[in-house]
Amino acid sequence: MRAVTGRTAPTPAYRAAVLGRILLAALGGYAVAALATGLLALVLPMPRSEAVTTATLTSFAVMVAVVVAVFAARSLGRATALVLGLALPLAGGLWLAGAFTG
Repeated sequence: MRAVTGRTAPTPAYRAAVLGRILLAALGGYAVAALATGLLALVLPMPRSEAVTTATLTSFAVMVAVVVAVFAARSLGRATALVLGLALPLAGGLWLAGAFTG
């Protein structure tokens, strides 16, 4: 016999929202961290090897910040807007810095 705890089981919509946040945090966080790393490696005013190392170390903090922000957002839509709002300017900065030219 099961004990009655007063709690209800999560709905499929809730489970889908949690799965969406997990995917957005993992994939979006990786994308934003990668874009930030590339941009920082190009624009930091130091020797190339130090700039790459600094950018790579910074990427860990960026990834954590994006994951926390995704789960702190009120809705999945706001979290998506946040990730896109970070990724698009970073991609634009990389383009302006000449990262996509041969």
